Amino acid sequence: MELSADYLREKLQRDLEAEHVEVEDTTPNRCASSFRVLVVSAKFEGKPLLQRHRLVNTCLAEELQHIHAFEQKTLTPEQWTREQQK
Repeated sequence: MELSADYLREKLQRDLEAEHVEVEDTTPNRCASSFRVLVVSAKFEGKPLLQRHRLVNTCLAEELQHIHAFEQKTLTPEQWTREQQK
C-alpha cells in the first residue's frame, strides 16, 4: 500500500461522504509516516469528538497501522462554515 496525502484524502471523502478534506504530510522528509487531516462531514452531526475521531480511525484502520503520527480535526458543515467566517 502506498500512503500519500492524495490517497488518504480520496478515501476520507468517499467513505465519510465528506464535503471538504485537507490532508497534509507532516513528515519532515515527506516519507508519508505522519499526517494532519481536516475532515468536514455531515456524518459528524450530533456526534461528540471521540465518536467523530472513531469514524475517521475506522475509515483508515488499515492505513493507520503504517502511520506513526496522525492528527485530526473533525467538523460538521455548519462548524466549517463558522470557522471560514472568522
